[in-house]
Amino acid sequence: MPALTVLTEPSRQAVARALANAIEGEVRFGLHDRMLYATDASLYQVEPLGVVIPSSIEDAARAVRFCAQQGLAVLPRGGGTSLAGQAVNSAVVVDLSPNCRALGPVDAQRRLVHAEPGLTIEELNLELARRAAGLFFAPDPATMRQATVGGCIGNNAAGARSILFGRTSENVESIDALLATGERVRLERGAASNSAILRAITERVARVVERVEPLIRERFPRTVRRNAGYGLDLILHMLRGEGAYAGGAGLDNVNLAHLLCGSEGTLAVTLGATLRLQPIPKAKGLAVISFATLDEAMDAVLPILATGPSAVELLDDLVVSLARENAECRRYVELLPRLEGRQVNAVLYVEFFADSCEALAERFAALESVVRALPAPSGPPSWAAYSDALAMLQAWRLRQSGEPLLHGLPGERKPVTFVEDNAIPVERLPEFVRRLRAIVERHGTRAAFYAHASVGVLHVRPLLSLKNDDDLRRLREIAVETADLARELGGVMSGEHGDGRVRGPLLERLYGPELCAAFREIKSIFDPQGILNPGIIVDPGPLESITERLRVDPDPSDGAEPARVPHVETYYTYDDQHGFDGAVEMCNGAGVCRRRSGGTMCPSYQALLDERHATRGRANALRLAITGQLRAGPGGPSRQPRWDDVETMRTLDLCLSCKACKTECPSNVDIARLKAEHHAQRFRSGARVPLAERLMAEVRTLNRLGSLAPGLANAAQSGGLGRRLIGAVMGLHPRRSLPAFAPSLFQWSRRRARTPRRHGPARPRVVLFADCFTTYNEPHIGAAAVRTLEAFGYDVILPRSGCCGRPAMSTGQLPRAIEQASDTLETLAPFIEDPAVAAILVCEPSCLSAFKDDWLTLKIPGDRSLRERLAARSALVEEFLDARWDTHPARPDIARHAGPPVLLHAHCHQKALWGADTSARLLRRAFGERLKVLDTGCCGMAGSFGYAEHRYDLSMRIGELTLFPAVRGAGEGAALAAPGTSCRHQVRDALGAHPLHPIELIAQALPSRD
Repeated sequence: MPALTVLTEPSRQAVARALANAIEGEVRFGLHDRMLYATDASLYQVEPLGVVIPSSIEDAARAVRFCAQQGLAVLPRGGGTSLAGQAVNSAVVVDLSPNCRALGPVDAQRRLVHAEPGLTIEELNLELARRAAGLFFAPDPATMRQATVGGCIGNNAAGARSILFGRTSENVESIDALLATGERVRLERGAASNSAILRAITERVARVVERVEPLIRERFPRTVRRNAGYGLDLILHMLRGEGAYAGGAGLDNVNLAHLLCGSEGTLAVTLGATLRLQPIPKAKGLAVISFATLDEAMDAVLPILATGPSAVELLDDLVVSLARENAECRRYVELLPRLEGRQVNAVLYVEFFADSCEALAERFAALESVVRALPAPSGPPSWAAYSDALAMLQAWRLRQSGEPLLHGLPGERKPVTFVEDNAIPVERLPEFVRRLRAIVERHGTRAAFYAHASVGVLHVRPLLSLKNDDDLRRLREIAVETADLARELGGVMSGEHGDGRVRGPLLERLYGPELCAAFREIKSIFDPQGILNPGIIVDPGPLESITERLRVDPDPSDGAEPARVPHVETYYTYDDQHGFDGAVEMCNGAGVCRRRSGGTMCPSYQALLDERHATRGRANALRLAITGQLRAGPGGPSRQPRWDDVETMRTLDLCLSCKACKTECPSNVDIARLKAEHHAQRFRSGARVPLAERLMAEVRTLNRLGSLAPGLANAAQSGGLGRRLIGAVMGLHPRRSLPAFAPSLFQWSRRRARTPRRHGPARPRVVLFADCFTTYNEPHIGAAAVRTLEAFGYDVILPRSGCCGRPAMSTGQLPRAIEQASDTLETLAPFIEDPAVAAILVCEPSCLSAFKDDWLTLKIPGDRSLRERLAARSALVEEFLDARWDTHPARPDIARHAGPPVLLHAHCHQKALWGADTSARLLRRAFGERLKVLDTGCCGMAGSFGYAEHRYDLSMRIGELTLFPAVRGAGEGAALAAPGTSCRHQVRDALGAHPLHPIELIAQALPSRD
């Protein structure tokens, strides 16, 4: 194939300018943007030539045509969730995910819908549900929340339920494609009769297929799933009218769309697809079967398949044992059916779809008969069946936690993705598991096994270190031996994740040189210049390339040392993430942070749909800067940390530090902590802390001063010259209001103390932490908390503690945060140690998260155990009142079940770290069914984030994603409860509504008040 254009830095800029003039979308050829697209969910890092974000499908076509004219390689990209490395290349990346997301009308009679390639599978099915179509798109890869239609076509994605519905190729009617030569065509059955271009292509493809027909029939695996090489077997079946393609034959029976499925972006660019839809099943059920050994679980798969399940999923002993040791997942293990006198070491999840509840019951009865008849050398398995949606969701949790648990393994060796995609005839699966386990153990390690057992796809992840040369050799050897074993047993090493960089070099071992030569011919028919994702499937590298261009050593040819996290004196500890280097390298690229709805992670990505502003983008930016992979100049990577990189700062700037990634990310990447650490290291290396940020870190002092003369202070900041001056100094948006000052909570407490009160028996005591805003801006909330606690029989201590350090932490002023935390801890210490104090209570969730999360890793001087005791003894006021409901000294009647709705919007830190229920449970006691917990993400304010002039519009866009529409739709008279001061402020500014703290609503529900 012709040589492709190689860009030098000067020519790169010239090409970028010309391309920007040729299209309407964004052209990003700077180093930072390129490197954010250098990784996917695989082992690899390959720097692209540039990035294009087209504004539309037509714009994407213009971009690809421009690249073809210039001889530039092109990589069409969706969610970037490839596990095999096919979504990274030295090419111009055309990111179709932000703007190419339209869904056409549903043809309910024919069960078809047309979708653009950037639409995610979750978005597609949510929209079908919204339209009440009664239909869904069946392929359901684990990444369906972030995997796009175009990516599923490129990878021929399937998912857990493919035993019923097949792969993407079985669910695609036609594809609108752009050929590398610039023509737009529709690939569909019969297209050879309607298009001269497609007639010529189909004839040439048919000649190649017919020439190698004996080899196709001999060497193509007959597994349920196969995604290795090009689907020449499908074309052969079309030409001969065989199997699923019976009823026709010859060129007019050929649908080249099915050849495009699994071609990994190497044959054409998908611009849209007409998808086949399936009716939503009327009844669903799930059985969970516990086994004492993995071998017994594998032996059970084949007889279970006779019951007609929609899915059979496997978890092995390593995942189960890790779950037992994990505080969050231990409860899921406890939900598993128990084995008498034995430990559960393997689990099968068996799902059924049925047309009625009666039919579902029959399936369960059939399964019970099978389970009872299973040979059980270690004793009989145990099982449980569920048909309730919530119970099924709970039962699935352990299976869904498998991969995150593996990534949390301590030590240098981690589960590595390279033999994770074997597809084996189901009847040979037990043998494959036993022999593969022996291969791995012979190489001195172990592996995790989990599977789509129903279709014989086994996900195996051996534990290896990519920083160890011996383990890299082991990786290559295990890859070869596993591919040979799969072939021997009639299977294939690529069942659903594709070939990419990790398995492409093994294709010839599977198919032989003649079929690989046929793949090369197919490639040249569609892409004569070889510009589309070069080196993938056709002309892959040698075997050694499997362990080249890895993230840990991305470009050894430049002569630099491998990319390593430097030793620096950090402000946080990172023992919970296996050290600072573990924290920096924690992101595995899965892209869960790119989901477009549901959960909180990642607010700025959900608003902007920009890779730069996803958790993955920020994690990559931090890793690249800290490991010195952002060039200091023309001499190449410096391998010295770049704390001052301007583009990295831009990427971090729109992080709200909401902490959602700490729990919603499968790898628990903690961007809020890493961002604060990065900023602190930048300041340590000489950068100046901006004045606005320095002032923000001293918000307690500023609020205290304002509360001394609140009338005067409020007048000064509410308008005129004073407001403009404050706005200029602090960088505030002119439409953003400032929190009003009030006489402090301490003043209220002193006035109240002068009022004679009846003295009864000594009562239990609690401490109320007087945070910066409750004390000086919203003392009525503190007063409501005190009155409520007293009504429940407690004496309330209000110590004059300092700031928790949250504002300083959020801006990276960690030395100041450590000082503030130390002072506050010293004030609270006597109460932490006092057994007579029942609890230390907090109104503001972001302060409680400092106690329970940040302070445990921030290097605060003194005994860490004191901080641990504070974390254990602190709680939100409403959480405390609910948790001790049956043991309070007094329990006033707060039930107020009649009235308008009460809505609860939980704070991001609350949702991430301890859950919205910590506020909801007490409110539910008071308001019963009136309470509705909103399924909302971030409000967009996030402390000081939403005040900044350059972030105000984004702040409001984030609020519009879920929170503002929910409040508008609440109805007349509805009350909104929001524990976070930032959330309440955001709603007031945006909607003019007046949310209340949950404890205010509880105080209002008290029978009487003083």
